[in-house]
Amino acid sequence: MDINKINFPATVIADLYHNSLVGDIENTNAIPETKIPVATLQSPGSWKWLGENKKNILVLVSYDTAVHIPDKELQLLTAMLEACKLGLGDVAIVNRNNYPEQDYKAFLDEFKSRVTLLFGIEPVTFGLPMNFPFFQIQAFAACSFLYSPSLDELEKDKVLKSKLWVSLRRLFNI
Repeated sequence: MDINKINFPATVIADLYHNSLVGDIENTNAIPETKIPVATLQSPGSWKWLGENKKNILVLVSYDTAVHIPDKELQLLTAMLEACKLGLGDVAIVNRNNYPEQDYKAFLDEFKSRVTLLFGIEPVTFGLPMNFPFFQIQAFAACSFLYSPSLDELEKDKVLKSKLWVSLRRLFNI
């Protein structure tokens, strides 16, 4: 995908340019305060993620070639979130490859997750003391975990996508 031809969902555009699109008519010389919900970086050496984590939902992916998540997979994930009545502002998308030494405890402490979606990351590799199959919602440490195939695999297989959708509907009471 060409970087100059990225298609964002309307909700992301509205969040990115809210103050620019809906301006102050009386004070047109004022510089609008813009709040960009993606690519949040706390401080040097700390955690990097995409989103605002408003609903404490952690989305873990694993990509060697992307800082966070490739564009194609982000589009699929965004569509899934929208189907669950969620947006990028509700979640924190973290690339596990950026933090290979951290286990589930560090992630839960940092993101205060009540829901963690593991895309292509085995629960045991994430440091959980148990393993569970794809699409099973597993409660542990005051968090609900859902393990799924990677977004790459989901994109290619409609059966896997439908199984994930069933689990997401249960998880988010849709």
